[in-house]
Amino acid sequence: MKVLKFGGTSVGSAERIREVAKLITDGEPKIVVLSAMSGTTNTLVEISDYLYKKNPEGANEVINRLEAQYRGHVNELYATAEYKQKASELLRSHFNYIRSYTKDLFTLFEEKVILAQGELMSTAMMNFYLQECGVKAVLLPALEYMRTDKNAEPDPVYIKDKLHAQLELQAGANIYITQGYICRNAYGEIDNLQRGGSDYTASLIGAAVNASEIQIWTDIDGMHNNDPRVVEHTLPVRHLHFEEAAELAYFGAKILHPTCIQPAKYANIPVRLLNTMEPEAPGTMISNDTEKGKIKAVAAKDNITAIKIKSGRMLLAYGFLRKVFEIFESYQTSIDMICTSEVGVSVSIDNTKHLNEILDDLKKYGTVTVDSDMCIICVVGDLDWENIGFEAKALDAMRDIPVRMISFGGSNYNISFLIRQADKKRALQTLSDSLFHS
Repeated sequence: MKVLKFGGTSVGSAERIREVAKLITDGEPKIVVLSAMSGTTNTLVEISDYLYKKNPEGANEVINRLEAQYRGHVNELYATAEYKQKASELLRSHFNYIRSYTKDLFTLFEEKVILAQGELMSTAMMNFYLQECGVKAVLLPALEYMRTDKNAEPDPVYIKDKLHAQLELQAGANIYITQGYICRNAYGEIDNLQRGGSDYTASLIGAAVNASEIQIWTDIDGMHNNDPRVVEHTLPVRHLHFEEAAELAYFGAKILHPTCIQPAKYANIPVRLLNTMEPEAPGTMISNDTEKGKIKAVAAKDNITAIKIKSGRMLLAYGFLRKVFEIFESYQTSIDMICTSEVGVSVSIDNTKHLNEILDDLKKYGTVTVDSDMCIICVVGDLDWENIGFEAKALDAMRDIPVRMISFGGSNYNISFLIRQADKKRALQTLSDSLFHS
């Protein structure tokens, strides 16, 4: 069985829902994970914001506007009066439920209940549409099987047991529709998966049912070997190792959150990225297979700040790095890159919320200098240290660009360069020309 996930833009209108329905009704049994219709979650956040501010009139105005949009979708989507009525009644119950929260105390718990309504409505609409088309489809309620533990991490044993029980209850269906993103926490309260959202749901379900493949459908044309908005002549990447995909996701590729593919990686289930606007395109396959001796892509991460701590006391002093790292930990600031020498250490961060406090504490241990408006350029591929020549080729491409830091060897899949943000476009283009077009 395959697991297919469709994002908000893929189900963002009646026309898009019909297109997704065509994609999933190929006769093969599958579990389909849906996000809320595009724009819905943001609107539900806006409603919640009014309720936090004790402004029920403002909340009701936004609720009425959103409900009118959904009525328009219903009138456009369904062909028969029967299913128009079914969908209208169900949506009315959801919106009345949201309105019920304008009368009482509003907390984070109520907000999470309201945010869950988007996925509940989109899946119900898709299920009704498939049934109207004569497809044997059923809803798998995510709140019956998707749960996090007391550490707010998914509980894979619980998910597997409860999901299989739900599938047995609905045995014989051809398509199972379920909600992404939403879950219950360890105390049974409605919650959400936060990181990775619906992609995470699809990966967890895929691992639980030992899927043959997990498909992530978006309106973005798979992974490219560079950002097509910045670099000319980019090429689609057809295959990535899970580690390569994680590197690219962290260093600028917006398609996939690194956390969300971990369950698939550990269960050795391939993940395919596909484009709902070009369904015939092969997309990008992510798996545990490595294409030996091949550079896959270049990505960039902006708004980086570099910090250098120079200290004569560091020479042969054990415990120095621990003290430095503890300062960043105390301010909950993660480090992107690190380079050391006998007399100093350089690090890069992308969160400057506590920069001044961090700098004050670091000055206890040495002389501190800061470079802002920096950018990390990341070259991703099979970069095992025994593969001769790749690092030299990347370094040669960067010969005319000032490089503040280089990180190589921390991963078998990544070489990173810290440069000025002003040099980003030139660096990406010269790396692309050297690594992919020479």
